[in-house]
Amino acid sequence: MVSTTLFGKNGIYFRQRFTFLKEESGYFCTHFIKNRIIYSLYYYFNMAVKFYKEENQVPLEMHKVRMVQKLSLLPVEERLRKIQDAGNNTFLLQNRDIYLDMLTDSGVNGMTDLQFAASMRADDAYAGSETFNRVKAAVKEVFGTSYVLPAHQGRACENILAEAYVKPGMTTLMNYHFTTTKAHITRVGGTVEELVARKGLEPRSNEPFKGDFDLELLRKTIDEKGAENVAFVRVEAGTNLIGGQPVSLENMLAVTDICHDTGVISVLDASLLQDNVYFMKMREARCKYMQVKDIYRLLADHFDIVYFSARKLGFAKGGIITCQDQKYYKQMMEYVPLYEGFLTYGGIDVRTMEALAQGLYESLDLEYINQGPEFINYLCKELDDYGVPVILPSGGLGCHLDAGAFVPNMPHNEYPAGAVGCALYIAGGIRGMERGTLSEQREPDGSERYSELELLRLAVPRRVFTLSQLKYVADRVKWLWDNRELIGGLEWLEEPKVLRFFFGRLKEKGYWQEQLAEKFRKDFGNSL
Repeated sequence: MVSTTLFGKNGIYFRQRFTFLKEESGYFCTHFIKNRIIYSLYYYFNMAVKFYKEENQVPLEMHKVRMVQKLSLLPVEERLRKIQDAGNNTFLLQNRDIYLDMLTDSGVNGMTDLQFAASMRADDAYAGSETFNRVKAAVKEVFGTSYVLPAHQGRACENILAEAYVKPGMTTLMNYHFTTTKAHITRVGGTVEELVARKGLEPRSNEPFKGDFDLELLRKTIDEKGAENVAFVRVEAGTNLIGGQPVSLENMLAVTDICHDTGVISVLDASLLQDNVYFMKMREARCKYMQVKDIYRLLADHFDIVYFSARKLGFAKGGIITCQDQKYYKQMMEYVPLYEGFLTYGGIDVRTMEALAQGLYESLDLEYINQGPEFINYLCKELDDYGVPVILPSGGLGCHLDAGAFVPNMPHNEYPAGAVGCALYIAGGIRGMERGTLSEQREPDGSERYSELELLRLAVPRRVFTLSQLKYVADRVKWLWDNRELIGGLEWLEEPKVLRFFFGRLKEKGYWQEQLAEKFRKDFGNSL
């Protein structure tokens, strides 16, 4: 514990105590003001480009913008009507009615000039395509693996894995589930158990790798169930539903060691791997001087199967399953023509495949992969400075609002994260994604499975938003936080049985949305 003097925001010097937490994997620093953890030191010292004047420090774009798309911001009365017409489901909003679309970073990132250029040389042969050969070469260069199966996106890869390895009564073990992953497994009669370390479920902490497996519990669970009853162990790099929190290299390799010892298949969901690798390099001593490609290849050497959504990894579209052992390739290959297309295109448009290949090469460039985490961290820090509860430390994907802290007295079955998402659209025309109980699926007996965390994810698509737009988001979220007592719950109008968060419809309980819109108009006058 050491003390130092900082220059405060208002020109006043103040003295704070800093804690430097020595992890086995490296150093992680935070400072504390009024018992709130603020990650400004971590943010400042790990910027790729530091400013001479600390107060000017912001993430710096490592690209220039050559094409723009017009946005519109509807008046608050129109926003109220649009969210109600959409059944209080942000997925059912029309993009023309949204100012900032922070629903996802999947398939909506800005591609590079080289990706667009690559798409013009596509070979659209049904079989034996040179485009597929270039995809294989890119996968080989990045992961070092020889066998490649294409699929139209990441959840299609999950379907193939479920069909190939999950039998009725079998269990799949994960650090944390993803919605579609779990749906595919339960559809074929399997179950999912989450073995994330307890630190991963704490909204605010100084833990650098909150996505880590509980290794002791993993080994114990395999022993109790019997290895023959475990379909596979899946590690999600950058756990989506708990704030995009990364997994350490040390933990990943320990998981594969346990799998190899017990004879259980190990699977890496690498969709968010480039964010995860950035955090490894920033937070894990072992990775500091490793090349990005060295980390990718080390992981692919240890995992039996790697799959990813190219909507996230590489910023194109499509999905890939890859492995080094031909045995796994042959066990899965028959499902590609059955569900996707021929083995050399797998349901992906060939122009997209060319962009995918180029994007994989670019995922090795630290100046590209740092953009997401740095901009997300900036938004998290802005909100934390305002006193708004967000998941800390910041992860990948986006900034995650702790909706449970926004409305602490709202029961899970009124869907707090969904309600906050509707409220934020009314407040600013900003579309986020509910990552709470609404995103879960009901138990077989019809009861709700309450989410461990009620989060509203504000995704930050790469190379899409400007810094002023992120500051607008922080401003509108702050207003909503100051008026959080107006936020009420939701109840179902139409509830699908599977993946209900995609297309279910809800209504407000009472008239809280009208009251929120009235308060906005009172505070902002004629402003949008």
